[in-house]
Amino acid sequence: MPKEEPVFPSGNSLQNGVVIRDSAQLGAVIRQRREQFELKQTDLAGLGGTGNRFIVDVERGKPTVQLQKVMDLMDLLGLDVVVKPKTSPGCVWPPGAAQ
Repeated sequence: MPKEEPVFPSGNSLQNGVVIRDSAQLGAVIRQRREQFELKQTDLAGLGGTGNRFIVDVERGKPTVQLQKVMDLMDLLGLDVVVKPKTSPGCVWPPGAAQ
């Protein structure tokens, strides 16, 4: 039976998700989700068709892991990636565009 809902890093939570600003935060979310399903790192590696070292690297926030493999891992864990414009004041793209 799955554990309780994961506690996402504070200060950036959304209604049903979390804003990820770096690889360490993403690794923490993936680790919490894995633990929610009561999986060991080796279990997740086997289910994902990857090595245990990859799971360890992702969970530790290694910034150079392969993006597609991380996305495949997130899909396996039932996590989505959503990209949206920042809501922070002063953040405008393209530079020079009217706010």
